Amino acid sequence: MIVSALATAVGINLGLTLLLASAYSLLRRRPPYVSVYSPRRPYAAPLESWLISAWCRSEDDVHATAGLDGVVFVRIFVFSIRVFAVAAVVGVGVLLPVNFMGDQLRLIDFADIPNKSVDLFSISNVQDGSNKLWLHFSALYIITGVACYLLYHEYKYISGKRLEYFMTSKPLPQHFTVLVRAIPITDGGSVSDAVEKFFKEYHSSTYLSHIVVHQTGKLRRLLNDTENIWTKLKNLKYVRYRPPTENPPRKFLGLFGGNDLLGKYQKRLEDLEENVRMEQSDAARKQEIPAAFVSFKSRYAAANAIYIRQSDNPTEWQTEHAPDPHDVYWPSFSTSFMERWISKFVVFVASVLLIIVFLVVVTFVQGLTYMEQLETWLPFLRNILEITIISQLVTGYLPSVILHFLSSYVPSVMKLFSTMQGLVSVSGIEISACKKMLRFTMWTVFFANVLTGSAFRQLDIFLDPKEIPSRLAIVVPAQASFFIAYVVTSWTSITSELTQTAALFYHLWGSCAKCCKRDDSEAPSMHYHSEIPRILLFGLLGLTYFIVAPLILPFILVYFCLGYFIFRNQLCNVYSPKYDTGGKFWPIVHNATIFSLVLMHLISIGVFGIKEFPLGSSLLVPLPVLTLLFNAYCGNRFFPIFKAYSTESLINKDKQERSKPEMAEFFSNLETAYCDPALKPIQRSSNSDERTAPLLSSV
Repeated sequence: MIVSALATAVGINLGLTLLLASAYSLLRRRPPYVSVYSPRRPYAAPLESWLISAWCRSEDDVHATAGLDGVVFVRIFVFSIRVFAVAAVVGVGVLLPVNFMGDQLRLIDFADIPNKSVDLFSISNVQDGSNKLWLHFSALYIITGVACYLLYHEYKYISGKRLEYFMTSKPLPQHFTVLVRAIPITDGGSVSDAVEKFFKEYHSSTYLSHIVVHQTGKLRRLLNDTENIWTKLKNLKYVRYRPPTENPPRKFLGLFGGNDLLGKYQKRLEDLEENVRMEQSDAARKQEIPAAFVSFKSRYAAANAIYIRQSDNPTEWQTEHAPDPHDVYWPSFSTSFMERWISKFVVFVASVLLIIVFLVVVTFVQGLTYMEQLETWLPFLRNILEITIISQLVTGYLPSVILHFLSSYVPSVMKLFSTMQGLVSVSGIEISACKKMLRFTMWTVFFANVLTGSAFRQLDIFLDPKEIPSRLAIVVPAQASFFIAYVVTSWTSITSELTQTAALFYHLWGSCAKCCKRDDSEAPSMHYHSEIPRILLFGLLGLTYFIVAPLILPFILVYFCLGYFIFRNQLCNVYSPKYDTGGKFWPIVHNATIFSLVLMHLISIGVFGIKEFPLGSSLLVPLPVLTLLFNAYCGNRFFPIFKAYSTESLINKDKQERSKPEMAEFFSNLETAYCDPALKPIQRSSNSDERTAPLLSSV
């Protein structure tokens, strides 16, 4: 890519970023759009600038509105800004001039820079064996030390926040409850009887109560049908009412009118509710699943039940942490142990196939960055591609746009894969999907582009471990221009988060079509499983190209600064947390950053070898080893805090609340906290009679 093509991409995305931010600033102040851009506070029209508001919000404000997961999400941006601020100073202030002043590729012609390749700003332009490479060597140790120091600081800070969150929280059902699966049933007995007998015998002093899980798949389908009819019935409230004597409503083909439709929906709703009540009765009596939520009188007792094997047969009486009652994903309980095991294998195969399919797509997309290859593929467009502005758009902008567009559909697929694995909580599904997305993103966006861009046959790069550094040193720098354009295109992508395009179109459609308008709007939840891997990808790009192509660093820093302000605003005004894992996403961030650092070291060792700088390569060998030792220390020091709370914390917390009078009410509510919502009675039809008719006549 030439400098002018990069400048075109920067100009387009900078213009789109400013346009989207300006549109958001104007629309958010207008009352019709407050429910779109501030659904958490739909009746409070904002007056202050959103940038100033986002900057002035404290971490406690973010914690109060988005939970500890929201704090962790913002801390990812804080950590990234700190690391890449140092990287940008070193990279742009020191390494970039050294690279540009080199003469390995060609002599510098300052008058013709716009038509030169951005490779002039990379380490490829430094003379082989030059002493200037010691600057790159020193920069690697500096940025590794800074990144590890900040990683340790963040891990310590967030683990402290997690303990503080636990010690200051009110009593929560999940801290006193254990999910028990694979419950053995004797002939003629029930699951409930087996659970009560077992825990009264072996946990007699601490056992409180239990709730057996029921098979409710058919019931949930009926409830979904009921909700759909109820929604249609509510939408009829917004149809303008006219008395029968004045302009009666038109009928479609003279057969169906508004009144007929209302009666039809009302009758259908009543029939569905009757079916729901019959199915609820049948499920409560017969359709038990060998799983139950068992509650205890203390947190310490619940923890003992989780971490001490309950039976001599490890396949029976399996215990695990119970999720928050609102976080439970009830459909997963219908799967057996064998079904979950098979689904893991199926999901693994499906994930591999998805990556392979995406590799083919990436191969085509990468071809767009090479004009000669594109003219070979599409010879009939040769005359059009010779136009300067067209060639700059195609090579500098179009490939990254296509990749962004296709990647946007992957998170929902990964979440579906995680759901198939039988996880019993929404948070567990999203954490699993986050890990899958991270692996997918790194392989298909980074490695696939690196390998297919230079030579698709380089896939055997990992078959010979000794050759990994040297081979990566060849293929990674070759894709610097593509990834710079990819980062620049992401400015528009992250700014579009402000405008909430899908929600805005839905709102406008509802305003135009009265039959689709809603009288209430629920705030959406934050998609951590898709956003966190995307952020970590840019961290990977910034570190791996730190010495190879430091020109990418200021663009990445701009991305993180935009994300910091935008998501602080969104977490406080738009997204409502549906769960709170207590910061369990941070270990994923830590491990991904360590991987990026080690990959940077391997690439740098290979680059120094190619640049005939063997002493630098040899002295870099201890760096990945030290980084991995640092990771092992952090894992031993902090990671156990994210897996379970200590005996010290559990007993101290239990002692603090033992004498509080509100604990009696809490334990009383705990006995029904994990009741399946599908088994609760519904009264939609009676509500529709009371609410719909008055609203129809008042319009």
